[in-house]
Amino acid sequence: MLKQLNLSRLWLALGLLAFSFSVGVGGFMLLENYSFVDAFYMTVITASTVGFGEVHPLSSVGRIFVAFYILFNLLVVAYLVSVLTTYIFDGELRHLFRMIRADQEIKSFRNHVIVCGFGRNGYKAFDELRHSGTRAVVVEQNEAMLRAVNESGGPQIPAVYGDATTEVALRQAGIEHARALITTLPKDADNVFVALTARELNPHLTIIARASARSSVSKLISAGANSVVMPDEIGGSHMANLVIRPEVIRFLDMISGLGPNKLRLEELSFGEMRPSMRGQSIRELDVRSRTGATVIALRRGQGGELEVSPAADYRPSAGDVLLVLGNEEQIQAVHTQYK
Repeated sequence: MLKQLNLSRLWLALGLLAFSFSVGVGGFMLLENYSFVDAFYMTVITASTVGFGEVHPLSSVGRIFVAFYILFNLLVVAYLVSVLTTYIFDGELRHLFRMIRADQEIKSFRNHVIVCGFGRNGYKAFDELRHSGTRAVVVEQNEAMLRAVNESGGPQIPAVYGDATTEVALRQAGIEHARALITTLPKDADNVFVALTARELNPHLTIIARASARSSVSKLISAGANSVVMPDEIGGSHMANLVIRPEVIRFLDMISGLGPNKLRLEELSFGEMRPSMRGQSIRELDVRSRTGATVIALRRGQGGELEVSPAADYRPSAGDVLLVLGNEEQIQAVHTQYK
């Protein structure tokens, strides 16, 4: 968000310069009865200390005014030079241009995902979206955090620096054209407010919210969240299950990308299939033999229930989605052969 960049010192320096010129022009016109052109000329040569002569001889009051005016302008010019030096040599100017490009890029995004908050959960969500090829925009107040990541040499993170609970920040992140929003702010109340604001701005948005307290789940759902995730509860359950059923958890870790041999769950919808593949049964699609991946579930129709291990003779139709499990290479083969 450009207006929230670290520009306050630059605007202050420019404001002081404009104020100094106003005082100079006004002073020469009032004390020495100069015309506007003569007063402006005297202001410029006095502020720049070039040593040119006066347009007309100055009165005693005028000399005192000029003396203090020169001292004041020495401070103003010194501050302006220090600010410009910082922007040029400390990377502020480069950062400004980078943010202008990012702002223009975000305006062109369509069907993207907005991630509110870039803490541990937000970072993981963004990283997962990026690796899946999904465009994502981060909304974060801590500029230093994102700036350090962007200057580390890795892929640039499209970001809006601002308060995710405000309508302005969400609009700058392209909320009207987004397909989903993930809010991972530390406070449940802030996540509720984000959900309320986002739902108002985009009624068709899919909203995933983080919650710390179980009592916040119903509030987030009422505010417009489609799903609520409680990371602390999931973490505790995960650790307990490592004792009770460790092999199941290791398998789930593989799917979530935490294990040494990563697996991916991918959706293969009827609408994405090649025309030549449509109308064939799951047996005839023969995903296992062609790619090595496995069809493990089926969702029939829009909003239908998931059916685990669907019948091999079932023929997918419009609105159906197959869930396919495999490693990265196998999933890529699914994309190549069936989409």
